[in-house]
Amino acid sequence: GNVDLQPVILYNSQEFIKEKIGSDDDKPMRFVFHGGSGSSVDDIQYAIGAGVVKMNIDTDTQWAFWDGIRAYEAKYHDYLQGQIGGPDGDDKPNKKYYDPRMSLRAGEEAMAARLIKAAEDLKCVNVLN
Repeated sequence: GNVDLQPVILYNSQEFIKEKIGSDDDKPMRFVFHGGSGSSVDDIQYAIGAGVVKMNIDTDTQWAFWDGIRAYEAKYHDYLQGQIGGPDGDDKPNKKYYDPRMSLRAGEEAMAARLIKAAEDLKCVNVLN
């Protein structure tokens, strides 16, 4: 995004807090990575190493949902110009294409794929087994 994230600050903060409270724990604090959307996988994993336990990805998931709908419209554009008539013939109905559940489903699938990617980036796959 528009934020200049500097995950090294998290490591420096851990050291400062550890010293101030006299902790033996290398990560006495748990952090939330605000503005995680758009961050590189390297920055995300670096931040996890510094004690990040939660990352916000609202912007990424919103974009993924929109991008799924956009891709659906691009793929079926010629069917979405009227209720009847299109590439399959002037008398063929297009209901299965303009049914809003179809484009919304495409958005949901794209967002679900983005969430899977986030789980992989955050090293959260198969951790509860």
